[in-house]
Amino acid sequence: MFATTKWIGAALAEPEPAAAPAARAVERRPAPGAAGASAALEGVSLEYDGATVLEDVSIDVAPGEALCLVGPSGGGKSTILNLLAGLVRPTRGRVLFDGVPVSGPGPERAVVFQDAALFPWLTLEKNIAFPLEVAGVAPAARAERVDELLRLVHLSRFRASFPHELSGGMRQRGAIARALATRPRMILFDEPFAALDGQMRELLQGEVERIVRASRTTMVFVTHAIDEAVRLGDRVVLIGTRPGRVIGEVHVDLPRPRRGALGGTRTALGGASVEDVQAVRIAQRIADEIRAEVDKVAREEADGAWGSSSGPDGGDPRRHLGRGI
Repeated sequence: MFATTKWIGAALAEPEPAAAPAARAVERRPAPGAAGASAALEGVSLEYDGATVLEDVSIDVAPGEALCLVGPSGGGKSTILNLLAGLVRPTRGRVLFDGVPVSGPGPERAVVFQDAALFPWLTLEKNIAFPLEVAGVAPAARAERVDELLRLVHLSRFRASFPHELSGGMRQRGAIARALATRPRMILFDEPFAALDGQMRELLQGEVERIVRASRTTMVFVTHAIDEAVRLGDRVVLIGTRPGRVIGEVHVDLPRPRRGALGGTRTALGGASVEDVQAVRIAQRIADEIRAEVDKVAREEADGAWGSSSGPDGGDPRRHLGRGI
């Protein structure tokens, strides 16, 4: 129930390291003129069944930018993704894609969900080809594009496999390939690796970084994991909860490609590279800014026995009953 507190503890596991040498020149993502599109939420509020889900949210996404949304459960991060995808309409405010109001879903915006959601009755190659078939792409061009995407996600050998014959990581790579099929200008990721083990998660983080950069597509990525956001994002927007709102943002000015073993650098900072040390600093800053929101969710979802994780005694002593058993 309190999964959101795990990444706070991980990010704060070590004290802030000593000052590090100056960073290398930062390699920037493609900006205006790239394949990716811009997007914006302007003063967006969303009410559902009498409850306010989002309140006055304004976010700008630059063309080619990798933007990560981080925050505890219940903050409306997935709702923001649904607004950008055109699956939900705001109660107030505007959602724009390349300066044009979003009125519904479109092939220029693709979504990758936590569940790969591949059609179980289709082979991998037919799953990837499906959006192209719907779009009316000719068979020859369709086959060429599927071949290209299978090579991109390193799944050419499994083209004739059905989803149940693939591992979880392979299914997610297949879902990413399908999302890229129609050459969208923006990909929206809704915690796509949450159900995967740590090693597979890190592998796919590297794959997403590589694939998105190769396609020069704008990316908006929802995650609860601070280290994931620091690895993938050019910018991390912090979302508060109930109602959801923007409470801050952090720029990740680190070179790419980035190393994913942020957890390891926390226990061996003395031998870490400059960008590793800076990544931990950024993760700590994000954790500090979002901690109050995590405690708020914990108090609301628990009972009076829950106390603030930042208090001098760690909160109500009943939280520690059974410790050491």
